[in-house]
Amino acid sequence: MATHDSLLYLSHSVLQDLALTTEEVIASIEHLIRGRARGTMWNAPKAVIQPPDGRYMMATLSAADDPPFLAVKSAILNPHNRERGLPDINAAVTLLDSTTGLPLAIVDGNWVTAVRTAGLSAVAAKRLARPDASTAAFIGCGVQAHSHLRAFASLFPLKRIRAFGRGGANRDALCQTAEKMGLSAVASATARDAVRDAELIVTSVTLSPQLVPFLDARWLPAGCFATVTDLAASWLPDGMPAFDRIVIDDLEQEAQMPKPLVDPALIAGDLKGLVNGEVAGRRSGDEKTAFVFRGLALGDLALAALAYQRARASGKGVRIERD
Repeated sequence: MATHDSLLYLSHSVLQDLALTTEEVIASIEHLIRGRARGTMWNAPKAVIQPPDGRYMMATLSAADDPPFLAVKSAILNPHNRERGLPDINAAVTLLDSTTGLPLAIVDGNWVTAVRTAGLSAVAAKRLARPDASTAAFIGCGVQAHSHLRAFASLFPLKRIRAFGRGGANRDALCQTAEKMGLSAVASATARDAVRDAELIVTSVTLSPQLVPFLDARWLPAGCFATVTDLAASWLPDGMPAFDRIVIDDLEQEAQMPKPLVDPALIAGDLKGLVNGEVAGRRSGDEKTAFVFRGLALGDLALAALAYQRARASGKGVRIERD
């Protein structure tokens, strides 16, 4: 599978051209989650540095024997990047052979982050959301909103979306994307209007020191599922008990974090337990469920490995000679 004479550079455009499906992404993530339970896959808790100027720096490490890869992702979130005309988050993934340690690929980390985050949400949504969900609300309308829209549209019989965001241009762009997909789209005046009867809720509000929680889980209708990609920083802590059950991505990782995502007493389990049947999926049509997560390193490995394998098989990417 891997070659030792060169490594690949996989740019954002090359990765887009691979046209990986949501089903393939889910299968890759679930395979590694099951591998972790079997002891053939490992991931470390993410390392985080937060300078006082508002930057959020992080790194993830994960490795597997099947497929035989190791991935390291480095990422920086800087809310001041938009003043420079740059994305808020920029990242790179280095993929190595997990047996020999030889570098195999440099992968665009922005693509990996967008697709793997929506993929993790999709793995949870398969088990925690109503299968007939037709209305989705997006709080935050950037990259993650678009990747979740694509993922959820392939999983559920979506008919309409509601979008709320601080940036009118991003909100309108998300609505236009939804309409091109054949969905009706409404730009909501308030967050409460957006979520009032939604069966799927996606929150991806950009983190910043100035962010004040404004979302209240008590607004949500019975039977909804919320996926929370923004560390729950946009949610009012005293409203979170309104969820009947909350699942996080990794109990082991969460135990090592200085600040919990949510009150530990509210957590029913993690994604590993959900996939392996140790944590029950949706138990009733009226249950309010949520997936709150920091980001799981195995998701980065799942996407980088899948992309590398597909690119090698199709002859895509830029080859970089070792010598």
